[in-house]
Amino acid sequence: MLELIRQPWPWYFSGFAISLIMVMLLYFGKSFGFSSNLRTICAISGAGHKVKFFDFNWRKEIWNLLFLVGSIIGGYIVSQWLSSPYPLQLSASTINDLKGLGIHVDGGLNPSQLFGKDFATSPKGFFILLTGGALVGFGSRYAGGCTSGHAISGLSNLQVPSLVAVIGFFIGGLVMTHFLFPLIF
Repeated sequence: MLELIRQPWPWYFSGFAISLIMVMLLYFGKSFGFSSNLRTICAISGAGHKVKFFDFNWRKEIWNLLFLVGSIIGGYIVSQWLSSPYPLQLSASTINDLKGLGIHVDGGLNPSQLFGKDFATSPKGFFILLTGGALVGFGSRYAGGCTSGHAISGLSNLQVPSLVAVIGFFIGGLVMTHFLFPLIF
């Protein structure tokens, strides 16, 4: 049974699981998004006494914090006991595209030259990660939610602002991949 769980699952399994969760959230009148957890954590910490944005009934959002904690615990369980010992299998075209960007595929989930300890602790890597984190934080606040909130929950609710945000995410990703990434690396 463990070997079956460790194998790559078909893409449609994830789609079915996400749609099942979205139907349940719609039924209970909830909206999904991870970045809203940061607002909830700030409200729990008492930031609502100083900043009006954090002054709301955070107890109604405890379910989303439980989802966040469950995701962290699930990720830990998978990485410790259920991960495959074999290198990640990518298509030849993906490997060629990555090589074209100067990224060496080492079989890991994330390329170590971009996400490894050596890169993260280098001055260039630290600056890139700090700048990227600030831009993601600003962008998710400016867009009124993160990619998961807009792309999964917002589009499921047929919200036009979420459609605009998702189109913007894809355009930003394409610009980063094809124009900025080669300049940075």
